[in-house]
Amino acid sequence: MATEYGQEYGRMDRSEFRGSDLDERRRRVPAGLRAPFEARAWKEFGYVLLSLPISIVTFTYAITMLSLGAGLLITFIGIPVLAAGLAGCRGIGALERVRARSLLGLEVANPEPLRPKGGGALAWMGAVLKSGVSWRHFLYSVLHMPWAIFSFTVSVVFWSYGWTMLTYPLWQWTFPMYGGQGGIQLYGDDNHRVYLDNPFEIGVVALTGLLITLATPWIIRALTTVDRVMVAGLLGPSSLATRVVELESDRGVVVDTAAADLRRIERDLHDGAQARLVALAMDLGLAKEKLAEDPEAAARMVDEAHGEVKVALQELRDLARGIHPAVLTDRGLDAALSALAARCTVPVQVEVDLPARPAAAIEGIAYFTVSELLQNISKHARAQRGSVDVWKVEDRLMLQVTDDGAGGADVTAGSGLAGLAERLDAVDGILVVDSPVGGPTMVTAELPWRA
Repeated sequence: MATEYGQEYGRMDRSEFRGSDLDERRRRVPAGLRAPFEARAWKEFGYVLLSLPISIVTFTYAITMLSLGAGLLITFIGIPVLAAGLAGCRGIGALERVRARSLLGLEVANPEPLRPKGGGALAWMGAVLKSGVSWRHFLYSVLHMPWAIFSFTVSVVFWSYGWTMLTYPLWQWTFPMYGGQGGIQLYGDDNHRVYLDNPFEIGVVALTGLLITLATPWIIRALTTVDRVMVAGLLGPSSLATRVVELESDRGVVVDTAAADLRRIERDLHDGAQARLVALAMDLGLAKEKLAEDPEAAARMVDEAHGEVKVALQELRDLARGIHPAVLTDRGLDAALSALAARCTVPVQVEVDLPARPAAAIEGIAYFTVSELLQNISKHARAQRGSVDVWKVEDRLMLQVTDDGAGGADVTAGSGLAGLAERLDAVDGILVVDSPVGGPTMVTAELPWRA
């Protein structure tokens, strides 16, 4: 059994090796020469071929239903007919999204669903008629046909002429044998005729066909770019709906982050200062009992309690600094980041060049972003030095933290950088990490500027 497994594993390895070797050889061929033989080119050509009959059907359906519904609006029947026509256009849009995903590799999210205000057929018809998505799907059904006719004609002409001319040397012999002429007639009148029949002319035809064949996939790709724009713009969610989804997601991240921060503060209070204060209360109680019997022992216990008070106060200061440092409120980012750099385990140079102080919320996010990045340098980077630069570009606040450490930081690894990226994304911020193995590491954060 083990031998069979080893043989099968060896076959899999050899197969994977041959596949990777084949891919490597393909990559050595220029893209312009590979294009006519790649699956992508044939899928896009298939998409263009299917677009013509599909667009004719959808155009006919959309215009018929709209005309019929508009003509019957003088009666109540026109409303359900029009609503049914728009609902059908939404169904057509769903099929077109599937076709674009399969043949063009275009991922388009489903648009926002209908939300009837109430139950019943009337509420549903009202929702369909008032939905901008329905009318965008209808617009796609109408506009797609003229473009499909144009792209179909151009694609078929270039594709057929290219391959026909490229293979002309293979079938040129049929003209003298069956047609009674030397080859394709290039020009002719009553007195003179020109045929492509000598080796030079046949070679020129084949070379021209080769150039057309190599150019055709790129022409079709340019044509399908318009289809991609139409599908994404008319059949996908609107920009407003997409923005609403993003804001809902960001709100969830903010809520989760706030809840995690509250749990951290509660845990720090419970395990740190609160525990010390409880122990301090017990020690003071014992000292009070011994005050009359053994004043010296009571004095020692009070002295120990005094030390515990200092430690508890320091922990409370650290906790308050973690919530929102007073130096940030009083003196701004420059002083606050300099204080952070002073506590880092490696020398860190801080340079802040801002025309004014940003909004308190943005200032706080910038502070805690730099704080976490400097903690990463202290714990993981094995660096000798680092730097922090803060500046403003148009309406964005830019932060850049660099170090000369071991590198290898990765946002996708599920580390603290991933959580930091989510926090920045919640306020329309961006986190970019450039950290090759061996270093150096450069982390750039971008926040919206609000004064």
